[in-house]
Amino acid sequence: MPDADEQLLISRARKGSQEAFRVLVERHMKHAYNVAFGFVGNHEDAADVAQEAFVRAHRGLPSFREEAEFGTWIHRIVFNLAMNLVKKKRARGEREVHTADPAAQDASGDGENNQGEDVRGKIERALHELPTLQRAVVILRHMDGLSTKQVSRILRCSEGTVKTHLFRGLRKLRTKLEYLQEGPA
Repeated sequence: MPDADEQLLISRARKGSQEAFRVLVERHMKHAYNVAFGFVGNHEDAADVAQEAFVRAHRGLPSFREEAEFGTWIHRIVFNLAMNLVKKKRARGEREVHTADPAAQDASGDGENNQGEDVRGKIERALHELPTLQRAVVILRHMDGLSTKQVSRILRCSEGTVKTHLFRGLRKLRTKLEYLQEGPA
């Protein structure tokens, strides 16, 4: 159940307060974007998915069940939109690109920072090689900091299923990234 402040914002937004909805967007946009980026792998698509999620949330406010948290609801919308985009791109045969922001890499001339970006890119690529549900659980649970219960609500599966996918996903990530722990030869 949402906290009292968020319930008030939701109630005001339902009655047409654009200011109340703006506050909800500001509170949840960063997480929505991060979840979207975790699935689609590029900034432009992630921004589009997050924006579309809030448009749909605004339209769907009258049907929002207040026993759920707004954050869980918006995460579910983001998840669905991101998965739909990934499926469309795969159907069109588009190759997904999962790297860190190239502008950030080019702007930095410092080798240490570039090495950090390189490691981050390798981690992101390994994450995107995971099966969809494992990737979803790892992103939502560890990157977005949601509880197992919140993840189970977003993905509409049991907490046990979330824990299983989390365990398997993390194990695969460890295997894929073992070489990063080895020092330079």
